[in-house]
Amino acid sequence: MTTTTAPATTVRPIDPAVHRALLVSDDAGRPPVRSVDEAGGAPLRCCLARALPGERIALVGYAPLRRWAAATGADPGPYDEVGPVFLHDGPCSGTGAQWPAAFHTGDRVLRAYDPRGHILGGVPVTPETAEAAAAALLADPEVAVVHVRALQFGCFMHEVHRAGPQ
Repeated sequence: MTTTTAPATTVRPIDPAVHRALLVSDDAGRPPVRSVDEAGGAPLRCCLARALPGERIALVGYAPLRRWAAATGADPGPYDEVGPVFLHDGPCSGTGAQWPAAFHTGDRVLRAYDPRGHILGGVPVTPETAEAAAAALLADPEVAVVHVRALQFGCFMHEVHRAGPQ
């Protein structure tokens, strides 16, 4: 019997160059919807943090699989989709490659994709089990990338990859 060890993972928010481009025109070809998050709490995909009260944010359409496929040469076909994400409405300090535990306040679904960009399956997780479940999915050599999404609305939160060069 072979035992597979879960790999170390890297968490990827929206890349700073992509963030800047989305603030001009989103992946659906629309301008961003800009606002002030008066109460705070909007999940910002540029830094994987929650907006502070009074912070300027932008809501944009984002195609995470399309972006990943363009960088890897994959063709996700019908799995390519555009969905809403919040970003800072301006420069962002970004984040490290560690799991953003404070960012995940609700249940999530992890979607595993193969090297072609086709979905292999999904796993519902809680904030407490998400990081380990992502690593377990990436232990499967057929899985190329994992997307973390909000369970309730299906919104993209961030990508997870095996640690190391991609």
